[in-house]
Amino acid sequence: MNDKKLNLLWTNADPVASELMVMMYAYNAMKKSLWEEVRVIVWGATAKLVAEDVHIQKLVAEAQEQGVEFSACAACADQLGVKSQLEQLGIEIIFWGVPLTEIIKSGEHLITV
Repeated sequence: MNDKKLNLLWTNADPVASELMVMMYAYNAMKKSLWEEVRVIVWGATAKLVAEDVHIQKLVAEAQEQGVEFSACAACADQLGVKSQLEQLGIEIIFWGVPLTEIIKSGEHLITV
């Protein structure tokens, strides 16, 4: 298990939960060196939230400046029609099914919101 890396699986598109849990924790975890790596996995409706909500985009950019990595589900981004918007925000787009399964099976740290 990698005790230096945290994965946040972000599926809840509620703006309050997004701001006050996902973005707040990811940002501060890197800023305060709580983890060496933090990756936020944007999955489902959160892809649309990030693509359309200017405030959330600002929080994503601030987290990226702290070193938080963002990666979005390619299937979700395609189905929701937001792939290009996410790419413009510097968010990696990949098919996450197999990598997520590997994270779970390996016992890597994973928080699901």
